[in-house]
Amino acid sequence: MAERERRLTPPFGGVFVARTRVMTSDDTERAVWRMAHEILERNHGIDDVLLVGLQTGGVPLARNLADALERIEEGASVVVGTLDVAFYRDDIGLRPVLPEATTDIPYDLTGRTVVLVDDVLFTGRTIRAALDALTDFGRPRAVQLAVMVDRGHRELPIRPDYVGKNLPTRRDEVVNVGPDGVDLGEMVK
Repeated sequence: MAERERRLTPPFGGVFVARTRVMTSDDTERAVWRMAHEILERNHGIDDVLLVGLQTGGVPLARNLADALERIEEGASVVVGTLDVAFYRDDIGLRPVLPEATTDIPYDLTGRTVVLVDDVLFTGRTIRAALDALTDFGRPRAVQLAVMVDRGHRELPIRPDYVGKNLPTRRDEVVNVGPDGVDLGEMVK
C-alpha cells in the first residue's frame, strides 16, 4: 500500500507498523531483474511491449522494470504509462480518490502487449478494475501482470504472470512495498 493511499484509507491516520522485513532492497532489485528477464523471454524482446504501472504503488515498480529492461536490451526504449483505476473499482467510495494519482498512457494500446505492474496482488479487484480501464485506451493484443508480492486471498480468478515473491499472509496483515524493501505488519490507530 502506497504512503498516500495509507494516509487516506480507514482507519484514517493509521500508522503502518512493520513486524517483519520480508525482502531487502537488494532482494527487490534481484526480483525486478529476474522479472525483466522473464518479460523479455516470454515476449521475445520488448517490441510493442508497454508497461503500465497502477497508481500508486505499481508506478515505481514499473519504472524499475523499464530501467532493467533497457539495461538488458541495450539501446532499447521502454514506454511506461500510469493508470489510476479509482473510478473503475467496484468499491468506489470506500477507497480514497487521489488527485495526484493520474492516468498517463502515451500510446494507443491496440495490437500491443501491455504488462500491468502493481506492488501487491491481494483480492484481484484492483486488477479487474485495471482491465476495465484499459479498454478505454484500445484493444491490446495481450495483457500480462507483474507484481512484486502475491499475497493470496484472491476473490477473482486472476493470476500474475511475473511475481517477485509469493507471500502467504493473514487477511488482516498489511504488506508494504517501498524503496527499502518489503515489510509485513499491521495498521495501528
